[in-house]
Amino acid sequence: MQYIQVTFSFKLIEEYQQDLLISELAEIGFNTFEDTENGFSAFIDTDSYSKENLTGALAEFEGEFEYTYTVTEIAAENWNEEWEKNFEPLIIDQTCYVRATFHPSQPTYKYEIVIDPKMAFGTGHHQTTTMMMQYILETDYTGKHVLDMGCGTGILAILAAKKGAEELVAIDNDDVCYLSTIENSALNNIHNITALCGGKETIPVRAYDIILANINRNILLDQIPVYAGVLKSGGEIFFSGFYESPDLQMIKDACAQLDINYLDHKKIGDWVAARFIKA
Repeated sequence: MQYIQVTFSFKLIEEYQQDLLISELAEIGFNTFEDTENGFSAFIDTDSYSKENLTGALAEFEGEFEYTYTVTEIAAENWNEEWEKNFEPLIIDQTCYVRATFHPSQPTYKYEIVIDPKMAFGTGHHQTTTMMMQYILETDYTGKHVLDMGCGTGILAILAAKKGAEELVAIDNDDVCYLSTIENSALNNIHNITALCGGKETIPVRAYDIILANINRNILLDQIPVYAGVLKSGGEIFFSGFYESPDLQMIKDACAQLDINYLDHKKIGDWVAARFIKA
């Protein structure tokens, strides 16, 4: 598969402005982001790339900051080689160790996850994934039935499985993510994750104890009614992929209409992850 790499360079940009730009790019299909010395690179598969969509997204930021960008077509194997050069192992709360296949094992940590992303989003390094993993580490998953929406590499479902979840369904609308979840589940000797490619219409109709949804605000707002229909009474749902203001209140309001009550949230930078419970 071929990919498009769009590399942005900035003269001066605030962190929140860069986060907003990344969020806007994610809305139009970019699913992997990599920091560079003067900005960042964003990746999207060639079939999903649209010059018109990119121009429209950038128009939202006209006059806010100065930037230049280049567009390059690359092969997946070239991106993976570059990723391997820059990927560093990640430690979450001194409990979970996330590494790539080319890093040595660290059995001193309670949980170890091996991730080969294959262009899929979710190595744990992004703030949203980190906070969702923190929530998983704090929550009892023993015997639970779990739905992971926007699963990316499958990292959240894999950690939930390692914490004792009985059955997991992991869904992403990107076939690269779908395949990555299958491969990463095997790398971690996890055999109770069912990976599916699609959107909300793909969710198997059954009762889930816990739902994980790390996507973005607009998709979450669209899918919350579906989540409400498959979440058990007393079940918990964890959201991330959005900002504290104004996004969190919008998520709260949408959930309240469906008897899903806000409990608390975490924040790293401008990004937020929040925990809710169904009445």
